[in-house]
Amino acid sequence: MTRVAAVDCGTNSIRLLVADVHPDTGELVELDRRMTIVRLGQGVDRTGRLAPEALERTFAACRAYASVIEEHGAERVRFVATSASRDAENRDDFVRGVVDILGVEPEVVTGDQEAEFSFTGATRELTGRADLKRPYLVVDIGGGSTEFVVGEEHVRAARSVDVGCVRMTERHLVRDGVVSDPPSAAQIAAIRADIEAALDLAEETVPLREARTLVGLAGSVTTVSAIAQDLPEYDSARIHHSRVTRDRVREITEWLLRSTHAERAAVPSMHPGRVDVIGAGALVLLAIMERVGADEVVVSEHDILDGIAWSCASEAR
Repeated sequence: MTRVAAVDCGTNSIRLLVADVHPDTGELVELDRRMTIVRLGQGVDRTGRLAPEALERTFAACRAYASVIEEHGAERVRFVATSASRDAENRDDFVRGVVDILGVEPEVVTGDQEAEFSFTGATRELTGRADLKRPYLVVDIGGGSTEFVVGEEHVRAARSVDVGCVRMTERHLVRDGVVSDPPSAAQIAAIRADIEAALDLAEETVPLREARTLVGLAGSVTTVSAIAQDLPEYDSARIHHSRVTRDRVREITEWLLRSTHAERAAVPSMHPGRVDVIGAGALVLLAIMERVGADEVVVSEHDILDGIAWSCASEAR
């Protein structure tokens, strides 16, 4: 077993997994998993730069994670940075800050690399499940981008498109710095048009409709599952490998898009950092399910973070 620490820094959140991993047996023993909403991608779509306050929130989370990594004595650390830091003009400031705090340089991966990690993390433990037919379509709905990966045991095709819950919210629902509450029909239609265009783009290289099992990752999907189950609090064990039908996703999405900030915030399983962006994220999920004809989505708590941990352990051998 190799003790590794994997950090996934996305547009909306930064997450840490410390685990003991055995690549030969496929065993991953989770020691610590945590997530912090930092909104690193705040304003990037509009300004092209990482905001100073967003950088500081991210660095504060890194300092907290450094303590956890040291406490567990991880042998290797891998830090993967995704959409927001790919797009930013001042990403060197971000890189320097992470190196100073964690001692490792963040790898600003491509969308295709991001998709590879997501697929490995989400499907490694599904192999051999008779009730889940292959090929899988793994969909990772992030803050700034969404990754689509089709494959059986290995990736066959992958594509990243610039549609995510934060990007769609900032592009279409923010007026004078305030999120529309609730959004108008015209604003929802504009988001939907962007999503459909992104799906057209994804289908140029990824055979989305060939998939027999849709696996959904990341906070928008897991929050929809928590709402569907009416959980009294966020419960990873009950969310992991839960299944949500397309009709139920539609009901939840429609409610989220007509609800107020206060109503969404009152949902007991809702993370405060997702209250304003969950409507757009749920709409992305619904549009995907409708496009591929998926009757249900299998929700996974294991995703790009687990894929990063697997890669880290493999390189340590």
